[in-house]
Amino acid sequence: MYSLYLIGVLVLTGGAIAFIGDRLGTRIGKKRLSIFGLRPRHTSIIVTIITGILITAATFGILAAASENVRTALFGMQKLQARMAELSSEVQDTSTALATARQEKAEADEALGLAKEDVEALTKQQADLKAETERLQAEGAALSAQNAALSAQNSSLAGENERLGTMNGELLSGNAELSGKNEQLTAENSQLEQRTQQLRDGLIAMREGDITFRAGEILASGVIRGHRPQEEIRADLEALAQLATRNVSARLGMDMSDQEVWVYQPEFDAAVQEISGSGQDMVVRFVAAGNLVRGEPVRSSLELYKNSIIYREHEFILARPYHIKTHDSQSAEQAVMDFLREVNRAATSKGILPDPLRGTVGIIEGAQLYSIVQAVAQTAGDIILSAYAHESTDAQGPLRLDMKVEQAIINGLGTYGK
Repeated sequence: MYSLYLIGVLVLTGGAIAFIGDRLGTRIGKKRLSIFGLRPRHTSIIVTIITGILITAATFGILAAASENVRTALFGMQKLQARMAELSSEVQDTSTALATARQEKAEADEALGLAKEDVEALTKQQADLKAETERLQAEGAALSAQNAALSAQNSSLAGENERLGTMNGELLSGNAELSGKNEQLTAENSQLEQRTQQLRDGLIAMREGDITFRAGEILASGVIRGHRPQEEIRADLEALAQLATRNVSARLGMDMSDQEVWVYQPEFDAAVQEISGSGQDMVVRFVAAGNLVRGEPVRSSLELYKNSIIYREHEFILARPYHIKTHDSQSAEQAVMDFLREVNRAATSKGILPDPLRGTVGIIEGAQLYSIVQAVAQTAGDIILSAYAHESTDAQGPLRLDMKVEQAIINGLGTYGK
């Protein structure tokens, strides 16, 4: 409201001065007055200029008289700028202090979080220690009760000891009679030992001469799907046991009813539970628990392995370079056998289960082996032997191979390639 009032005063004052100046200029022009010897037209211009100066001066005067801010803007600008610079510096210092305070607060919050974690850990340790103390107290009470019971038994045993002392005297009197009988039994025992040694020698000769299955030899193996009801798993295991019985009977040339494979029942039940709870298929092996002689019960144990596809059809397995002398069948055969052993180690390390007795994971026909040896001998020089899976093969195996013989070219980097 004050501003509107001030603007109105300025407008009226300016209008009044302009009106007076205009009237004064008009009158001077009409009377053709002259100031300082100037022409009337020039005198009128000077009057108009003086009127404008008065309007401006009056405007500033009124504004300065009416408003402290105007006085400050007109006469205290440098001081105001210095004060503003000072305030800007203070604001910057305050911002820096605020940022430092925020950083310190963040560090304090982090330290507080760590302290809370330490308190929680200590609280948990305290609870554990309390539970351990209660357990130890309970064990102490139980030991005290056992100690009291043992004390009572000790008293009872003391009385029993006295009774046994009396009986000992009676036994000493009969000891002389038993001594005579002991000499007679010693002589008979010597004869029995000789007979036992003869029987042992005969049994060893029989075992060494007619062992039908060696310890660890596979009687039957198969893959059983896991994560199924135990009844289905049990039926599959029993069917695999029947297969083991048929294999044993075929080996011995006997009827199945005369040579049944025996498995420890708790071990069988544990296998059923493990396969049923497994989320994947399992390879199950019935293996001989020991060296088996014809006519003895076939005792076996179960081996379980997780099953999966180890090699896909035509998947690359291994490649190795060899140097073969020209027309040297022996070095060619040695190179092929060394390569097959490396393939066997590579397949075993990847997960294919080896034969317990021979340690092999694959099979190769004699004709195929002969043709590979001949191809190696005919190629000669620096060659590359490579092996591929003939078909998809799981952990149970066996691994069937496709082998290639290629001429190797040694390049400048020391590697080999076709």
